[in-house]
Amino acid sequence: MKFGPVPVTESMGSIVAHAVRRDGLVLKKGQIIDETQIESLRASGVAEIVVARKEDGDIGEDEAALRLARVVAGINVRVETPFTGRSNFYATSGGVLVIDQGAIDRINDIDEAITVATLEPWRTVVEGEMIGTVKIIPFAVQETLLDKTVAAAGTTPPVHVAAFRPMKVGVVSTLLPGLKPSTVDKTLRVMAERLAPAQATISADVRVSHETQALAQAIAKVKAGSDLVIVFGASAITDRRDVIPAALEAAGGRIEQLGMPVDPGNLLLIGEIEDGGQLKPVLGAPGCARSPKENGFDWVLHRLLAGVEVKARDIRRMGAGGLLMEIVARGQPRDAAPAD
Repeated sequence: MKFGPVPVTESMGSIVAHAVRRDGLVLKKGQIIDETQIESLRASGVAEIVVARKEDGDIGEDEAALRLARVVAGINVRVETPFTGRSNFYATSGGVLVIDQGAIDRINDIDEAITVATLEPWRTVVEGEMIGTVKIIPFAVQETLLDKTVAAAGTTPPVHVAAFRPMKVGVVSTLLPGLKPSTVDKTLRVMAERLAPAQATISADVRVSHETQALAQAIAKVKAGSDLVIVFGASAITDRRDVIPAALEAAGGRIEQLGMPVDPGNLLLIGEIEDGGQLKPVLGAPGCARSPKENGFDWVLHRLLAGVEVKARDIRRMGAGGLLMEIVARGQPRDAAPAD
């Protein structure tokens, strides 16, 4: 594409690079100059104008943006009609935003003229929310360059929304003498509020003593009518041999990961248990999950509610950005004073 000042008399068919306002004449950036506009420019005393001109092999910004956007956008994503070289993406379903970051990086590495931006990966989104955009910087790009960028996106669209599923969630709460029934009741209310955006519901509310065999029996009972089992312990999990992980294994389940590099949320357990030939996820909730405030439990829960598999490697990669807040009142603050 050619860019620069030209005599008004030679600007026919060119693209206005900068808006022109003179004696009632208004030419907007991006307009195509025609004979009438040339006469108006000359009548207004404008002798020269900055324009862009397509060359052989160039594709206009809107067409280029749309072609790339259609390649980038995947399941449950709507592509908006482009305007001024920009085509936006919108979620067509509530769920979790899944991004192939490597593919987005490859696209943006091809040339500065072609860009893609998205919301952060694994974010919870609602229907109609803008989740990304393709922006072509100049007024046109070479088709060979666009083809190279499209190829860099890969064969699978790098942006899609994993839609929430109306799951049934079985909740088991363990009890100790120091735990008030009102605390458990509040936990269930908060849990129901967490599930509501995904149209998931609590299918079972079982309360047992904080003891391995009792909890194992409860897990085995609840799993049959649930897509997901969540255990709220009266005492936090501190070891794989503790009550909750031991109970999961005693019920025939398996521990995938204990602990996560997200704070609050460190003491989360994720595992699975077989039921009728199907493996169902089991979460041992950290204490912070009793609060409605965002914590690491939410990050894992949302993925599971959207049918996204969560493995140990996924948990272990949550550390960058995993420090959500500092709790000033905690007994042993992270930023402890140095010893004398």
